[in-house]
Amino acid sequence: MEMIKSQLIGNLVYSNSKEAYTLIKKSYFGERKDEKVQYNLLEAFYLVKKNKMEIIQKNKIISKEELIKKFEKLDKNFMMKYLVFEDLRNKGNIVKTALKFGTDFRVYEKGKNPVTEHAKWVVSVQKSNFKINWNEFSSKNRVAHSTKKNLLIAIVDEEGGILYYEIKWMKM
Repeated sequence: MEMIKSQLIGNLVYSNSKEAYTLIKKSYFGERKDEKVQYNLLEAFYLVKKNKMEIIQKNKIISKEELIKKFEKLDKNFMMKYLVFEDLRNKGNIVKTALKFGTDFRVYEKGKNPVTEHAKWVVSVQKSNFKINWNEFSSKNRVAHSTKKNLLIAIVDEEGGILYYEIKWMKM
């Protein structure tokens, strides 16, 4: 497959290449918007790292290092979220944004179709020294439960290691 040519516009990446449409069908990267495929920053950076995409701005290919700087200006937690995104994606899961769920991601297990099936988890990415109050924890857990998902808290340490905690509702 040829490399996907894409454009960075604001905080989104767009492509209308044949390769982008092929990849969305095969691996669920991006979303169709009008006549283009739209990628969030995490998806785009993942594809750049895997040498499947080039991101162009003002007729110039943006290097990985420049992308990190640009993306961290847009989201100060970009690299921390990216580590979790990459880990989950490398394990075969499909990872999409989850802003409407009050978390960072929704995650579909390997082999699931995000268009027709529900995600198994919503993921909240946190630094290892994070503190959460019970109201915030309860609210994230309630949203997960009410949408038939489990809450996954991904804790990223200073070295980039990730520890996952899965929270499920139980009937006693």
